[in-house]
Amino acid sequence: MNDEVKQTASAPTEAAVPAAAMNPFAAASTLPLMAPDFSKITDSVYAPAMTDGMAQQIVEINSIANNTDAPSFENTVVAMERTGMLLTRVTKVFFNLTESTGNEAIQALQSEFAPKLAAHADSISLNPKLFARLQAVYDARAALSHEDKRLVDVYYRNFVRAGAKLGEAEKLRLAEINSSLSSLGTQFSQNVQKDTLDSALLVDSEKALEGMSAEEIAGAAEAAKAKGQEGKFLITLANFTLQPQLAYLKDRAIRQRLFEASVNRGKRGNENDTRELIKQIAALRAERAALLGFQSYADYGLDNQMAKTPAVANKIMLDTAGPTLLKAKAEAVEIQAAIKADGQSFTLEPWDWSYYSEKVRSAKYGLDESQVKPYFEFENVLQNGMFYAMNLQFGITIKERKDLPVYHPEVRTFDVLEENGEQIGIIYLDYFARDSKRGGAWMDSFVDQTTLLGQKPVVLNVMNIKKAPAGQATLLSFDEVSTMFHEFGHAVHGLFSNVKYPLLSGTNTPRDFVEFPSQYQEDWALDRKVLANYAKHYQTGEAMPQSLLDKIQKAAGWNKGFEGLEALQAQMLDMDWHTMSLQEIKQVDDVVAFEDKVLEARGVKFGPIKPRYGTTYFGHVWPGGYAAGYYAYLWTEVLAADAFDYSNANGPGISREWGEKFRAAVLSKGGTEEAMTLYKNFRGQEPMVDGLLKRRGLK
Repeated sequence: MNDEVKQTASAPTEAAVPAAAMNPFAAASTLPLMAPDFSKITDSVYAPAMTDGMAQQIVEINSIANNTDAPSFENTVVAMERTGMLLTRVTKVFFNLTESTGNEAIQALQSEFAPKLAAHADSISLNPKLFARLQAVYDARAALSHEDKRLVDVYYRNFVRAGAKLGEAEKLRLAEINSSLSSLGTQFSQNVQKDTLDSALLVDSEKALEGMSAEEIAGAAEAAKAKGQEGKFLITLANFTLQPQLAYLKDRAIRQRLFEASVNRGKRGNENDTRELIKQIAALRAERAALLGFQSYADYGLDNQMAKTPAVANKIMLDTAGPTLLKAKAEAVEIQAAIKADGQSFTLEPWDWSYYSEKVRSAKYGLDESQVKPYFEFENVLQNGMFYAMNLQFGITIKERKDLPVYHPEVRTFDVLEENGEQIGIIYLDYFARDSKRGGAWMDSFVDQTTLLGQKPVVLNVMNIKKAPAGQATLLSFDEVSTMFHEFGHAVHGLFSNVKYPLLSGTNTPRDFVEFPSQYQEDWALDRKVLANYAKHYQTGEAMPQSLLDKIQKAAGWNKGFEGLEALQAQMLDMDWHTMSLQEIKQVDDVVAFEDKVLEARGVKFGPIKPRYGTTYFGHVWPGGYAAGYYAYLWTEVLAADAFDYSNANGPGISREWGEKFRAAVLSKGGTEEAMTLYKNFRGQEPMVDGLLKRRGLK
């Protein structure tokens, strides 16, 4: 669940106004599939390219708006789909790199251009002449083909949601709000990234790191040395609350320090504090929603999602909250017993959960992480696990290429090929953690698939795996293995897109659907056939013993109460921040106290378990993206669990037959259908919750 898919709605075409001729973005890249030419891209080229790109698109848009011919689908809607190629080229690279290779120059540009780009988008969506033409096409859409009609519907909905029907005074205020939100969201992201780096835990002695592997200790020593602290050890933070090292650090005081460093990000009273930013963002979102005629930002945010209303999203959260809390409390009883068995008398605290949960797992199932990780060597998981699973399902071959320039030496590029050798697309894989990269894992694209413009997809997956020191093997936790499969589920959603229009391409679907294909792929990482192919000991090459495979599958249900509750807490926090009115938000004095109040009122407060993301470092929500939408992970887990059960109950499990069916019904369709229609086309009916309850051990 520690991932995002970056959804875009840009629509490129060739330039109507020439950009600076020497700028690498001035024309489409001549590299395969128009992949970015990173050998020519420097920080200095972004500003002129974005400036030229905005100017060019405005010329193109004005040409459409001022067209004296009667509005038609081709001269208005398709024409809009052909605008903004230069701007699309540069922003796709720029905003990807702000996430993965940020530096002070890029951050300054991000701060400068965020409000400019917001104003640019407003100048299009709030253009009255353009909207009048769109309205005319919308009113006459009944005669269009299905995909054409869908495109008109989405354009019209987007324009109305952007304020096209507001009066002039309201449009001006909306533009001011959008500009402020873009600046504040950028500031939040930068503050969290800086505070995460600044909060890394410095440890004086190796003895305090007992429980960490020799490879991890060596990595911590290298990280400390890089910060001028030779002889010490630095534990860097992941973006979520519960840090992975808490599962095996024996020293309780060190565990507590690490946990507190994690949860205190954004609220330490320093220059990176995010609390005031959060209140400002929440207030502006509420005002924006009210301007557009919605009761709250959540009502606005869910209006074009599968759930449609906060009430529906809340219901699924509340329906699972009770059983999840009961399971978490039952797990806590077992963990407290393990603490006692360890000769300790303290009461279970959040920094103890992972450590003693692993002890319970070991005692109950004969399984612990140290047994498993030697069988999950990074390259083997990649090639013989994930790529193998994709071949089993879709018949595709994923072949590395060395000729494309990359934005960082650790980034790798791969061709994705059909069984007959035809190229589907290209994927960039950027898996290893570095200080310049924000935390988490995500998928995005450099080039979107569209038959209108003759483009094949160029996508990327990004993670934050801690790379072992030179000469040592990088061994993965099963959570990291699962995340690799998850992110590649997003990747194939972009790669297998087969639609005409950019706006409907790939992952341009509702938030509470876009996580479905990725969560569906997670479960195949535990498929016996797949596991047997990649779970090989990194030193001996021996296959994981069947007894250990059995233990992994039996232990898969352990800790599901914890996992479900920490996610629910974050989902409810997100929803409650965004269901408040402007006046209610103004009455929130203490962000941390509000968080506590929400968990108490929702009945999900439980001392040993804290939200997966605290409010002050909730990167999914405050910069945008998943605002009022973090519930989507639960919603789509229902879809994924139901679909996985269906695949196994009605077929041979992981197979070409089911992969092709999933590709045809879901992955190739982008946003060309309503999301529930896509699901029912694959599943044959609406989803049932039974699969989720079984997956989480609640049934």
